[in-house]
Amino acid sequence: MLTDSQRSTLLTIARESIKAGLDGRRPELREDDYDETLRRPAGAFVTLTSHGELRGCIGSIVAVEPLYRAVSSSALSAAFRDPRFFPLQSAELENIELEISVMGPIERVTNIDDIVVGRDGLIVGRGRNVGLLLPQVATDYGWDRDTFLDQTCVKAGLPKGAWRDPATKIEKFSAEVFGE
Repeated sequence: MLTDSQRSTLLTIARESIKAGLDGRRPELREDDYDETLRRPAGAFVTLTSHGELRGCIGSIVAVEPLYRAVSSSALSAAFRDPRFFPLQSAELENIELEISVMGPIERVTNIDDIVVGRDGLIVGRGRNVGLLLPQVATDYGWDRDTFLDQTCVKAGLPKGAWRDPATKIEKFSAEVFGE
C-alpha cells in the first residue's frame, strides 16, 4: 500500500508529465527525488477522464521500469497515444481528472469462482488476441463476473463467452487505484 504522500507524488508526476508533453518537452524525473517504494519496478496504468467520460487509458501490466517512470510514461501514452482518442490538447487539461492503478501480481485463473468483481482485474487471451480490464471497470459498469469476463473477451477481440473455451487463458490481478 502506498502512503498518501506517495500517491500525491505519483499524481503530480502524471500531471506534470502531461504538461511537459503539451509543451513539447520531456518530463524532468530524477531518481534521487523519489523514495525506495517509488523506485521499485511496478506496472501502472493511468486513466484520464473528462467530465466523467473516458479520455485515455494506457499502462503496463509488467514491471519493466521504476513505478515513478511507469506512471510518467503511462500518463504520456494515455494523453497522446491512446488510439481511441485524438491526442490531448492544452485547452482540455484543466478538465482532465487522473486516476492511477498500480498493478499487483498477475496470477493464472483455473477456477472462475476465484474471480472477485471489484477486487480483481482481468486479462483474457487466446493466440494473438489479449484484452485487459482494470478492477474498477466492472464496478463502474455494475457488471457481474460473467459479464466482466465477456467484456474482457470483447476487449481482446474475441467473442463473448470465449472465456469458457479451455484454449483461452484467463489471468487476474489486483491494483491499488487512486485519483484526484
